[in-house]
Amino acid sequence: MASVATRANPLLKIVPHFLTWRTLGFRTICSGRLGFASQSEQINTEPSVAGVKVLETFKEEFEVGSRLFMLETGKIARFANGAVVLGVEETKVLSTVTSSKGDDVRDFLPLTVDYQEKQFAQGVIPNTFMRREGAPKERELLCGRLIDRPIRPLFPSGFYHEVQVMASVLSSDGKQDPDVMAANATSAALMLSDIPWGGPIGMIRVGRIEGQLIVNPTMDELCLSDLNLVYACTKDKTLMIDVQAREISEKDLEAGLRFAHLEAVKYLGPQVRLVAKAGKHKKEYKLSMLSDRTLERVRELAEAPIEAVFTDPSYGKFERGEALENITQDVKRVLEEEGDEESLKGLSKTVDTVRKKIVRKRIINDGRRVDGRHLDEVRPVYCEAGNLPQLHGSSLFNRGDTQVLCTVTLGAPADAQRLESVVGPSTKRFMLHYSFPPFCINEVGKRGGLNRREVGHGTLAEKALLAVLPPEEDFPYTVRINSEVMASDGSTSMATVCGGSMALMDAGISLREHVAGVSVGLISEVDPSTGTIKDYRIVTDILGLEDHLGDMDFKVAGSRKGVTAIQLDIKPAGIPLDIICESLEYALKGRIQILDHMEREINAPRAQDRNSPQLATLKYGNDSLRRLVGPLGALKRKIEEETGGRIAVSDGTLTVVAKNQTIMDKVLEKIDFILGREIEIGGNYNGVVTSIKEYGAFVEFNGGQQGLLHISELSHEPVTRVSDIVSVGQKLTLRCIGQDVRGNIKLSLKAVTQTGSSLKVTQTGSEKNNAHESLKEAPKYSVSSENMFNGPEKDDDSSETSEEELVNKNEGSGADLNSLSIPQILIRSAAECDEEENSAGLTRNVNSKAKAVGATEGDRRNDTEADTDATVTARSLKLGMKVTAKVYQIRAHGLVLDLGGGLRGMYRFETNGRKDFEIGEELKVECSSFSTKGIPVLSLLDDE
Repeated sequence: MASVATRANPLLKIVPHFLTWRTLGFRTICSGRLGFASQSEQINTEPSVAGVKVLETFKEEFEVGSRLFMLETGKIARFANGAVVLGVEETKVLSTVTSSKGDDVRDFLPLTVDYQEKQFAQGVIPNTFMRREGAPKERELLCGRLIDRPIRPLFPSGFYHEVQVMASVLSSDGKQDPDVMAANATSAALMLSDIPWGGPIGMIRVGRIEGQLIVNPTMDELCLSDLNLVYACTKDKTLMIDVQAREISEKDLEAGLRFAHLEAVKYLGPQVRLVAKAGKHKKEYKLSMLSDRTLERVRELAEAPIEAVFTDPSYGKFERGEALENITQDVKRVLEEEGDEESLKGLSKTVDTVRKKIVRKRIINDGRRVDGRHLDEVRPVYCEAGNLPQLHGSSLFNRGDTQVLCTVTLGAPADAQRLESVVGPSTKRFMLHYSFPPFCINEVGKRGGLNRREVGHGTLAEKALLAVLPPEEDFPYTVRINSEVMASDGSTSMATVCGGSMALMDAGISLREHVAGVSVGLISEVDPSTGTIKDYRIVTDILGLEDHLGDMDFKVAGSRKGVTAIQLDIKPAGIPLDIICESLEYALKGRIQILDHMEREINAPRAQDRNSPQLATLKYGNDSLRRLVGPLGALKRKIEEETGGRIAVSDGTLTVVAKNQTIMDKVLEKIDFILGREIEIGGNYNGVVTSIKEYGAFVEFNGGQQGLLHISELSHEPVTRVSDIVSVGQKLTLRCIGQDVRGNIKLSLKAVTQTGSSLKVTQTGSEKNNAHESLKEAPKYSVSSENMFNGPEKDDDSSETSEEELVNKNEGSGADLNSLSIPQILIRSAAECDEEENSAGLTRNVNSKAKAVGATEGDRRNDTEADTDATVTARSLKLGMKVTAKVYQIRAHGLVLDLGGGLRGMYRFETNGRKDFEIGEELKVECSSFSTKGIPVLSLLDDE
């Protein structure tokens, strides 16, 4: 039947095989009915085999800074207008560019840059509830800005088509930051596309370790570097600079910039060679250009009134803006009367061009600015620190009409921000959040989520202040600065730096130096034929209008010693590096003027008072911390609810944050009651009566310890029955007056009450122990002392005051000697030690008994000297025994000595005594006493 059909219609001979009925699975028409062929009918058909697709790939390898890079196109994202993968070692970044096809009417370039770091790039599943990436993170927004800033000026004037750049990290080994790689890949993608663009560009990161400049440093090297410079340029001009430094001088920074330019241009040649292999022909896009006739007509109508406004320095920001808007409306009415539709379409853009020419001409020719200032003059400055006393720290900073309110909040180390990035640290303990509300420019607007501009400005100020913070070892707390822009007329990010520095000092944080910032602008005159700059003026502390109409916004922040942060944004297609370096000197002069005002307001960390927010760090064992937290954190939450403080627990560290000292005292009191502290003779403790006996009462205190309150210690007056004074469950404030030889703690109630006064037991009147007193007197970020040497730090003068002087000073006051002189250790005699060993069921040899009972002092001395080189144990160590010990640790107040056999003792530094010890040094010491925990207290013997 098939042959009949072929003879009937010869055209069927030329039908391709894959379009025949049987190939498509249909029965033929002559088979009786039209339908799908059965499986048996298709057995004889020839099987189809998929072919091998060949992806034409173009690569270009090159070396920068001893690392091999590779540009690749043609394999991935083939439908994109331009797509490039840039790789170094195991880190690869894909960048794609596309452009809209329509000709929508607009007067700006709608360029969008999206940078994304998905967790698959480091082999991790996102830790979110949906297990997928959400909204862009701060780092992704910042990297997007880093790509946007150098490529935007190179689009041709009048090109207003929508362009989208999407950069994605495909894989990361954690060594190289992929942000710079994404910018270079984007440059190559734009070069390969048909979009008109004046590239290529090269971007590079430079670090400095011990004075040596490093190209493309790894993340580990950046941790050691005092400079993090990101530099972008064309062959001969600078496009973008972003710097974070540790007070680097202007001279060293200039050397770093010139070094970076020589390295960055190495990225240009490979891009050009790749375009020669696989580049597209540039498409002819419609450019929205102003006609000469329109520009001339608007200039005739608006030039004179606009110049009158700009030459009157009495205008403020909004008065000047209102006057310029009235001029625009007047020009619009004239054009409407003339019926000039072409000029009306681009009126706003044309008027803005006329304004720009007038302002720039006046600055270059006359050296005068719109507000009447000289080119290098800084606006009047107003500073106020501590304007919100209930906060940890606050400040108000004004420069001209720009006003910023900064506040500081201190938190526990656990409050640090958690980061999810393919490179860099996992947490951040210093945060600066910048907010630009609509009212600061007298506009109506909505508050949304993360804003690219706000994130960028906040990060710039954060970099500037981070360099002068104390190191994490000395200051482990989390710090958050909120910058609220109250009014904006130019460079609010640099005002944030100034306000943030004052607020940190107001919070009591020991900054190394004050940091200030200023923005420097550029007004240039360009030769239209060659594009070179014929003349230029550098202006200091630019207004918002000068930023809009100028060529450059060069933000420089730093201290008197050097620069800590820089951000350069430009509008033309590049600025010579010599002009950038010259601007550094203008920025330094303006910064010094602002620092003078700031230092007159506050020049040292402010001391705290009882109403100031408090921070304290305490050291405990992990078992004790588990008891404090309780099941599922229930006990910790209960303490926070009852006191109003906040508790953060980490490995061996307890951090307490309180609104004021009263709340801090309540939190510490509850912590002491649950966990306890090392018992000191003369220390006051809060406890609860658990049982009453005829001879006294037993009290639970200090985290579950039991003590005896003897009937003789209840009151200064005679007491017949214990139950007349105290009852079971009653809360008392007691003083520890000693321990018996069996270690039982003896407590006193009358020691905390005045002689002859009526008994009044209150919790709020309790005296805190020495450790807590030191917390009250310490700075806001004080840290508790070591457990081995737990006494409070004293001045040299106070440590020389003898006990006899204290008694004479308080003679006739009726004060108890125990309350005046509080020993930090419990001294026991040899007989008491022997009695304690007997009560514990320990056996001793005959020589030990002879020493304890009736041996002469000379015999005891000979015996202990004979035991010097013998192995010392906790049982064999006696008072007066001389041993050889090695220095195990060196602490702030003394030494921890290793006596051998796992036994350690402590030696406290003597006033005007030796302190230059070394780890492992052997010393001749004598056991002089034991602490309340049985730790040997040793004294140093003179070398014979």
